Amino acid sequence: MDRNNDVESTVVMDASAMAATLNSMAMAVVNGNPELESLVLLGILRRGEPLAKRLSALIEQTTGIAPPVGALSTTLYRDDLHARSSANVASRSGETYFDFSLEGRTVLLVDDVISAGRTIRAAMGEIMDYGRPKRIQLACLIDRGGRELPIQADYLGYIVHTTADEWISVQLQEVDGEDLILLHERCDK
Repeated sequence: MDRNNDVESTVVMDASAMAATLNSMAMAVVNGNPELESLVLLGILRRGEPLAKRLSALIEQTTGIAPPVGALSTTLYRDDLHARSSANVASRSGETYFDFSLEGRTVLLVDDVISAGRTIRAAMGEIMDYGRPKRIQLACLIDRGGRELPIQADYLGYIVHTTADEWISVQLQEVDGEDLILLHERCDK
């Protein structure tokens, strides 16, 4: 426990467990998409994008087909945008980018953690501004519960039920220098 911050952290997944989970998720995506040629992956910035790239590489290892990968920044599509200052939005937003059409394609949204569902709702709104896909699927590494909207992942790595005093942090090699998922809990001592 970090006594300075009164936070206790527990390892949910180490690098090995994360790799195995992503491999299982990639196989489930392959099995759920018999027309892999029409599949594209859009990772929700910041950690969804590297996860989407990993899933695409794992799919390619198995099938020889590497689905194209792009990124979505949902900041301007959030329904809670008014709660943020404009300076905060500018400093936290990345850029949406992809170089393929979404028309008639299967779009697999990829994110690290799903909770309330508001980020996913925002991502779907943004996708519809770029075209009309055949369908939209969702892959999330962690489901921490607390849903406010009726959104569920089609492909899910792991469920961790959290309380109001708990939160999940996902660390990825590409962003943080290591693969690790932690459950943090505020301690009142």
